[in-house]
Amino acid sequence: MSEENENLGDEIKKGAEEALDSAKEAAKNIKEKAGEFAEDAKETADEFIDEAKETFNEIGGENKKVMAGILGILLGSLGIHKFVLGYTKEGVIQILLSFLCGLGGIIGLIEGIIYLTKSDEEFYQTYQVGKKPWF
Repeated sequence: MSEENENLGDEIKKGAEEALDSAKEAAKNIKEKAGEFAEDAKETADEFIDEAKETFNEIGGENKKVMAGILGILLGSLGIHKFVLGYTKEGVIQILLSFLCGLGGIIGLIEGIIYLTKSDEEFYQTYQVGKKPWF
């Protein structure tokens, strides 16, 4: 009987080792896929920003009010409206606020509404000439 128990114990140990090896392999594969996904997401975001800038340049205009307002409302948490206006530091702060405490989206929404409710001249003077980075 003890020989049977010993064989059963060996089989259980072998099964546990195989399960551990499988789990390690799965973790390795997940880590690789996550890295690939992150790279793809970064490339997609970069392409989106480039296309947005190109589109803006095509529709032209010194006044970036509509573009910044819509981006603020739709993608405020990413701070893209800040980058469009040339506020790189503030755009990075907005992204960090979104990831750290979730405030970036609310700020973006408020700013987008403010941008769109200002007159074209007032927006231009305040945010493009005067370089007022917040609200």
